Amino acid sequence: MATSVLSLQLRALEDELLIMGNMVEKAIAKSLDALKRRDLDASRQVILEDDFVDQKRFDIEERCINVMATQSPVARDLRILVTILHSSVELERMADYAEGIGKISLMMGDEPPLKPLIDIPRMAEMASGMLRHSLDAFVNRDLIAAQQVCKDDDNVDEVYDQVYRELLSFMAEDPKTIKRATYLLWVTHDLERIADRATNIAERVIYLITGKLTDTNVSKY
Repeated sequence: MATSVLSLQLRALEDELLIMGNMVEKAIAKSLDALKRRDLDASRQVILEDDFVDQKRFDIEERCINVMATQSPVARDLRILVTILHSSVELERMADYAEGIGKISLMMGDEPPLKPLIDIPRMAEMASGMLRHSLDAFVNRDLIAAQQVCKDDDNVDEVYDQVYRELLSFMAEDPKTIKRATYLLWVTHDLERIADRATNIAERVIYLITGKLTDTNVSKY
């Protein structure tokens, strides 16, 4: 009976983690869309909605602790709980980065971006894809998919390097662009960190499947 109850509780927690992941993915998309359209009201909304993600993380954490205390999970069941617990923290941090992009947008005000936003939205799509794939790998217990997410982080780093060099060139050629270039540098850094957090989730999935903790892809940043 206890095992049946535990299985149901684990499934419910997995569902809650997926809901949280969807919330975070939407926050990332909203923050970039608001930035591109210079929609300050939408940026403010992203900032306000971060509280919902925070609360979801606290709810998941509380439920994980309750399951550990009442069901005494071991082996694979315990690894599932640990993975959910750690992943919820990573997702909450990703939402914080989306909130950060919203705040940067407000700092920019009505001022247009220094350059057309092409590579930055592409970074956002790549990072969001890594988030989605890491959670898919978790649900499907897919080791290969989790390992691929870790490899994909290198692609995000490459785009980050490219944008970083381009923005530094703008600043070197015209010091008047430093302020606007810095805003975009902050945005790209937030997106690069979102990809790193998705990689962390993938590493936890690898731990869940193999029982081994590994640092598969150390970011350069």
